[in-house]
Amino acid sequence: MNRTLRLAQQEDADELLGRSPLAALVGMLLDQQIPMERAFAGPRTIADRLGRDDLDAREIAACPPEEFEAVLAAKPAVHRFPSAMAKRVQQLCQYLVDHCDGDAEALWRDADTGADLLKRVNALPGFGKQKAQILVALLGKQLGVTPQGWREAAGAYGEEGSYRSVADITGPESLARVRATKQEAKRGRS
Repeated sequence: MNRTLRLAQQEDADELLGRSPLAALVGMLLDQQIPMERAFAGPRTIADRLGRDDLDAREIAACPPEEFEAVLAAKPAVHRFPSAMAKRVQQLCQYLVDHCDGDAEALWRDADTGADLLKRVNALPGFGKQKAQILVALLGKQLGVTPQGWREAAGAYGEEGSYRSVADITGPESLARVRATKQEAKRGRS
């Protein structure tokens, strides 16, 4: 995986997201109740605080929970709920160690169909149906992971030309369009 992503809107953070499947997964996991850019900058911050150029699922899973929580809680905190998110990131990494030998890309590398890919992503700790569909859309739209039926598995997030989620962000203009779509949806639910 070595693609250009613009999710964090920060060159060093986006560079990591584009080359590290685990960073992309962790960014997706962190993307809740904080601005998208902050969530996707989180993996770079975590790697920097661990003194690494990349994230390692085995290292994170094996880290004592209180030490890993301190990594996320250091100012400025990676997430507004650093304790809960540290636990979730460690659970995600432990899942990858147990099921993918620590290789995040193995999650999608040999997925036969979009339905298979969605099932695998949906099994991740912290990934419900919507987050799983958004990740499938991101993988298909920006990272070249396109097993047959991936758009259908991603639901509305897989639609060509939509601006519904991080899967559609390629720069500041598309970020603004995604934000506008989300605000419009919120107004419609009120």
